[in-house]
Amino acid sequence: MIKNTLIRTTFVVFLICAFYACTAERKPRINMPTTNLAAEGLIPKPLKVISTNSAFALDKFTAIYTAKGDTGFQEVAEFLANKLAQKTNLEIPVNDESLQTLERVIYINKSDSTDINTPEAYQLYINQDSIIINANTAEGAFRGIQTLRQLVPHTSNDTLAPHTIWPVPTGKITDNPAFEYRGSMLDVARHFFSVEDVKKYIDILAYYKINVLHLHLSDDQGWRIEIKSWPKLTEIGGSTEVGGEAGGFYTQEDYKEIVRYAAERYMTVVPEIDMPGHTNAASVSYPFLNGNGKTPELYEGIEVGFSTFDTRKDTVYAFVDDVVREISEITPGPYFHIGGDESHVTKKDDYIYFVNRVEKIVQKYGKRMIGWDEVAVADIDSTSISQWWASAENAKKAVEKGMQVIVSPATRTYLDMKYDTLSKFGLHWAAYIPVDSAYIWTPEGYGGIPRENILGIEAPLWSETISNIDELEYLAFPRVIGHSELSWSIPENRNWEDYKVRLANQAPFLERMDVKYYPSPLIDWKKSKYTYKTIEKD
Repeated sequence: MIKNTLIRTTFVVFLICAFYACTAERKPRINMPTTNLAAEGLIPKPLKVISTNSAFALDKFTAIYTAKGDTGFQEVAEFLANKLAQKTNLEIPVNDESLQTLERVIYINKSDSTDINTPEAYQLYINQDSIIINANTAEGAFRGIQTLRQLVPHTSNDTLAPHTIWPVPTGKITDNPAFEYRGSMLDVARHFFSVEDVKKYIDILAYYKINVLHLHLSDDQGWRIEIKSWPKLTEIGGSTEVGGEAGGFYTQEDYKEIVRYAAERYMTVVPEIDMPGHTNAASVSYPFLNGNGKTPELYEGIEVGFSTFDTRKDTVYAFVDDVVREISEITPGPYFHIGGDESHVTKKDDYIYFVNRVEKIVQKYGKRMIGWDEVAVADIDSTSISQWWASAENAKKAVEKGMQVIVSPATRTYLDMKYDTLSKFGLHWAAYIPVDSAYIWTPEGYGGIPRENILGIEAPLWSETISNIDELEYLAFPRVIGHSELSWSIPENRNWEDYKVRLANQAPFLERMDVKYYPSPLIDWKKSKYTYKTIEKD
């Protein structure tokens, strides 16, 4: 089937090239350098790579084509053209039938191959005159173009021809993700991050094939999403943050813009409203919600476990219903995260009663409930998902209930943990997590959880110690890049010694994107024009 698909797509490319080139004088074949596709620093590492040791000459005579009428493929092609323009300044046309100087083609093909049998799988064939991306879905094609983007050199080679060329190594790549859920969580409650900050984070995550952004939208220190039926949540609860800074919130239009932007990058947004604990901001806004017996006041510290909803009031569930309904209406993804962690002042019976009722509310609005691992103690069903962050016992309870588990062990995946004792930002209650410790572990079977129960991996970034995008990037990068490989690549393709070389080669991209990453001394970073400046805490 692969052979038939390749013959068909190559034939289409041949027709395109023949038709357009016949109206213009053919340029002589460029003498391309010897390359090694298998040695390129791709992250995450693809399933299989075969090198053919020549190069495709990406230049001003290149065009992008897609099969007509295939939903989403035109948009993927335009996305690729835009990103290539940003990197090379080449204005590469998409599906332009008027070209007279076409020499090389990038063809994004909707394939019917049974060998591309999952939504994100793709095949990438790079020849001297054509690049063919085969995928059964536009989502698979989108993952394929991220690989292609990494293969385009950061600088052109001006010695191969009279005009500027970016030589792309030739060969074949077959690829498919190990896990369907590959995420990062961003805490916008402790400190608020703007829509533009979130978009930048999405852009970098998508480049490394991460497909879930989990937004922690509420906590003791702030409520960050407009709920039209309960306006004081943002008027009061959104007015502050850790340290007494200005706070902020997303209007529903802001949130929809984040969701739209993520969807363009085939990324699912998972909204989290943390409850019954971590609810002080909500209770300050509407005191009838409060169940800890104290008068709620705005909170700017970082202690946890002191707040709870009154879990025996029906009006609390009317409130929860409205919140879940409004957010679900503007969230097309399948998940709704209810938090459920560190509710220390909620009695166990009350906690179980609350989670049981809220699960039904989430299901009422067509979503699958996710909760931190504590929710597994409740009487929830197998459609809900446990996010393991702390308790192996809770994770095993989830498996016993037939639930899927998102693996997020704090000692490995928490991006807010310090790298070492010299780190300027972060905490260290779980561990110090240097770049190698974040990578050298195996999610499959971690803690005895069967592979079939693991939905995927998520790297959370809590924001108690950071307040701007530069500080966010310092903690997230490069560790989240390693998590992208742990969640995409098969175990046989993961190797620290190999990975750290490939990671070093990511520096030019991160610097071009103005990412203030932590320049770990464990990595021999590829030299570039960018000089890292240590971020000073005010």
